[in-house]
Amino acid sequence: MRKINQAVILCAGLGTRLRPLTDNMPKPMVPILGKPMLLWNIEQFKKYGVINFKINLYHLPDVIKNYFGDGSKFGVKIEYSFEKEILGTAGALGEFDKKLDDFFFLIYGDVVSFIDYNKMAVKFFGLEKPIGMQRVGLTSNYGDANVAELDHNNKFVTVYIKPHSEIYSNAYRMRGSFIFSKKVLNYIEKGKCSEISKNLLPKLIENDENFYGYECDEFSKGVDTIDKLNEVEDYIRNNHMII
Repeated sequence: MRKINQAVILCAGLGTRLRPLTDNMPKPMVPILGKPMLLWNIEQFKKYGVINFKINLYHLPDVIKNYFGDGSKFGVKIEYSFEKEILGTAGALGEFDKKLDDFFFLIYGDVVSFIDYNKMAVKFFGLEKPIGMQRVGLTSNYGDANVAELDHNNKFVTVYIKPHSEIYSNAYRMRGSFIFSKKVLNYIEKGKCSEISKNLLPKLIENDENFYGYECDEFSKGVDTIDKLNEVEDYIRNNHMII
């Protein structure tokens, strides 16, 4: 079975909606039951053999770097990219460039995810010439989210960026976990700010690249409010995941 052992975790955001928690720390360092959000994600990836991490930094970068260092005390390897200006979720990838493997996971740093990453990789490598894949969920509740339409093969055909002014009958909520081929760098202008949903994915669709949706039942939650932070903590407690 083909394996992916590298993940990019995007940690450059300002975390304004979680203030005052983020006044003195980046959002991925916000503690969840006493452990930084970023560490929950690294440990989850490590369960599935992912030990090489690329992390981009902007807001209070030393808080993350001083805590994790090169990753060795956590049994992983971490390399950082320090952004002078925020480059966005897609632009960040251009800074890693030749350090990326042929295939890698990517996750937003403010998402807590307990996905089975081996299952996701198996699905990915079984697809027809995939350039990427994103976790999605069919929904009618997408007022606060970007959504996509998929074809019968779960290939992305359209992306709708919030805010929305109409109703879509086939709307898949786009969530913050991905697999990418390094070929996506061909569609990212290095040093320019760009976003995955708003800029990169429409380019992939326009060029008829095979970017797919992935549905699964595992828990993940974007943590951008105190209420969502509490939801994650309740899930961890209820599923006896505290070590």
